[in-house]
Amino acid sequence: MNPKFPPAIFLMGPTASGKTGVAVELAQRLPVELISVDSALVYRDMDIGTAKPDAATLARAPHHLIDIIDPTEAYSAAAFRHDALRLMADITARGRIPLLVGGTMLYFKALREGLSALPPSDPAVRAALDAEIAQHGIRHLHRQLAQVDAETAARLAPNDTQRIQRAMEIYRITGSPMSALIKQPLPANIMPKGVLPYAPTEAQAYGNTPALGTHHIAEDALPYRILSIALAPSDRAQLHARITARFRAMLEFGLVDELRALRNKYPLHPNLPSMRCVGYRQAWQFIEGEIDAAQLLETGLAATRQLAKRQLTWLRSTPDNVELDCLAPDLAQTVFDTIAESI
Repeated sequence: MNPKFPPAIFLMGPTASGKTGVAVELAQRLPVELISVDSALVYRDMDIGTAKPDAATLARAPHHLIDIIDPTEAYSAAAFRHDALRLMADITARGRIPLLVGGTMLYFKALREGLSALPPSDPAVRAALDAEIAQHGIRHLHRQLAQVDAETAARLAPNDTQRIQRAMEIYRITGSPMSALIKQPLPANIMPKGVLPYAPTEAQAYGNTPALGTHHIAEDALPYRILSIALAPSDRAQLHARITARFRAMLEFGLVDELRALRNKYPLHPNLPSMRCVGYRQAWQFIEGEIDAAQLLETGLAATRQLAKRQLTWLRSTPDNVELDCLAPDLAQTVFDTIAESI
């Protein structure tokens, strides 16, 4: 860590690893301000299914980047990077330490490495693609993508409407495959002093899917001494037990009723990024009569476990993390000691 730069802490982990509880405890003991790194917590009124900290918790430890957009809107990795860098600069100027906590690994990656200069969305091109999907289905578009950008098509499931459409949109706007564009370097002045600009990127968030739109920038370009702490389970089965208990609790606390209220308040549809969040996607299918209550529980748990698996894969492929056992009974104290020794 470069001693010339101010410190910043990244607290990462899979769903149900206890990140929020640890961060709240740290906020009582250290001069930190919390920045949420979560692609679902940005949405207003989506509380139960996102495991959003309650009002009492937020009063004890306020979080930046929670409840900032409506569920009808999209929030990209580029927007997060812009907002996080601005907040980190403000927090540092106040003499405090930014503590970034969450499980959206794409956002952490985008913050540290930057983003490729993909074109912004074009309403006319997107409307044409919408019409093609309505007429022929998304698998037809996926086959087209395979012909012009085999590398990207191979990474995407044939029914991944959001990402397939975006990849085809990029090709039709630029005439170049997305897989080639994301490998092109950004201008050398990407990291000027002060609040750092971000390159325009996809209009739709990529959520927790591996980043198709990132490229490498030297880590020391980020003007902070980063301490990355990864909370990972020593026993995957125990993490799965936590996931089961938490998702059951979400259903008991009214996840389905929350989604019904959201549908009454906002003009939602199932392809919105907010409605593709784990839990809400399955609850939508339940409300539409596509699955029953038992299937809601089963598919919701399966999706959450898959999310945790992807998050852990990202964590263990990221260099320089300090990995701690999220199942340890003294986890908050261990994280505090790790920070105290390092910063």
